[in-house]
Amino acid sequence: MTGLAAASTRAARALHTPPDNLTQVELVWIEKQIEHWVRFGRERREQILDRRRRILFFPPGSVLALVRWAANEHGTVVSRIDILRTVERDAPCQTIPTVTPGAEVLLHVDGWPKVERVLHLIDAIEARGIDPIEVSPDHWRHVHNRMAVGETPRAYGLRQHRAFLMRREIGA
Repeated sequence: MTGLAAASTRAARALHTPPDNLTQVELVWIEKQIEHWVRFGRERREQILDRRRRILFFPPGSVLALVRWAANEHGTVVSRIDILRTVERDAPCQTIPTVTPGAEVLLHVDGWPKVERVLHLIDAIEARGIDPIEVSPDHWRHVHNRMAVGETPRAYGLRQHRAFLMRREIGA
C-alpha cells in the first residue's frame, strides 16, 4: 500500500469513528444541488474537510435540528428536517444519513411545505426567548406526531417550558 493510500484509509476510518464518544454530523454544501445544515444545536467542535464539507461533533444528550435538501435538473428531490438527540456510545439509536453512529429521532418531516412549517415553529420558539435545544423532547415528538396525521401542533410556551425545566431539575 502506498503512503497516499494508507493515509486515505486512515482518514476514511477516522471519519467513521467519532472521537471521545461524540456523534458526528457531516454537512455538505454544494449550492443549489446538496445543502445540509444544522438549524440549531451546540457542537463541541468542528472539522473542515474541504470548502464544501465539514463535520460537527456533538456530545451525548445534545439536541440538534438537521436540515437536508437536494435537487437535480428537474427540481427538489429531497427536503427533510430531523430533530435529533445524540446518544452515548453503544446505546440503541436510529441510523440517519450523515450522522455517525446515529441518534434518537425526536422529529422527522419530509417535503418542503412541512419542513418550512417546522422551521416556522422553531422561529416562534426562539421569538419567545427559548433556546430550541432546551425544548422538551416530548414537544418535538408531539410536533412529529401531529404533522404525521395532518394536524396542527400545539405551540410551545413559557409555561410548558418552565414545567419541563422543573421536571428535569428534580430528575423525573
